[in-house]
Amino acid sequence: MKIRIELDDSLDDVEVIIKTASLTDQVHQLQQLLSQVKHPSLVFYKDASEYFVRLEEILFFETDGGKIFAHSRTDAYEVRLKLYELEEILPIIFCRISKSSIANVRSVYSLDKSFSGTSRIRFADTHKVVHVSRRYYQLLKERLQELR
Repeated sequence: MKIRIELDDSLDDVEVIIKTASLTDQVHQLQQLLSQVKHPSLVFYKDASEYFVRLEEILFFETDGGKIFAHSRTDAYEVRLKLYELEEILPIIFCRISKSSIANVRSVYSLDKSFSGTSRIRFADTHKVVHVSRRYYQLLKERLQELR
């Protein structure tokens, strides 16, 4: 099997093309694996209800009091996964920004850097902000450049 990666700035999402002479079991398995990776299924909780929110609507994930919360522009939902588990399944548009937070890079409106070394992300059309630690600042800057 030959694998080739091409970078294209004009694409908004990852596109995978499989070229093969025939549909083999290996190709079918590869297709199934790719479809699982592309659409992680997350269930969000609030009170006694389950919510099925599109990942693109989530601005950031953060820990608070031993729980993980996913923040949209208007709401916050509990997620019953650890941050390191979220890191493994979330698409590339999400980036670790501190020990306790993961942000949706495509939703970043501004990145304010302070003299103390910590920075702050603001999101459009909401009062919500999240802090970026010095350790993850450069990674975030690189991801912003890649995905913008």
